[in-house]
Amino acid sequence: MSEPQQRVLGIDPGLNITGYAVVEKVGGKLKLVEAGVVRGKSRGDMPARLKEVFDGVTDVIESLKPTDLAIEELYSHYERPKTSILMGHARGVICLAAQQAGLAIRSYAATQIKLLLTGNGRAPKSQVQRAICREFGLAAPPEPPDVADAMAIALCHHYLSNKTSQASLTH
Repeated sequence: MSEPQQRVLGIDPGLNITGYAVVEKVGGKLKLVEAGVVRGKSRGDMPARLKEVFDGVTDVIESLKPTDLAIEELYSHYERPKTSILMGHARGVICLAAQQAGLAIRSYAATQIKLLLTGNGRAPKSQVQRAICREFGLAAPPEPPDVADAMAIALCHHYLSNKTSQASLTH
């Protein structure tokens, strides 16, 4: 069996729970290497929480050796701007960990991920979870939902990076 060309780390960024999933193509088949969460333990202490996210993602990168990082773009809702600002902090330390490890980094909009996996850019979480279960032959969606989201992001990157029109489809 040959070495995988590409090993994708999909990340669903969060301050309390950051979902991750690593997928690779081996022998023409897509394989889930590992999926899980990085959990923050510090409450209310932003610098400590950011360090936990950074350290956790760095550990995942060091142990699973991905070649690429796929991460969800920030989405800002006008009623909750503080949420996107806080998520930007988490996303920043995740991108820093990936950059320091020399990974290629790509961002994807949630609507793009949903459209690719379900055919509907506004698909509910349950529909995305069903697509993940179908793709990986899972009996039930992974828990917590952040893991399924990370798997969806990794799948999106895998599919789009293997198309010749990647530059026009990614951000």
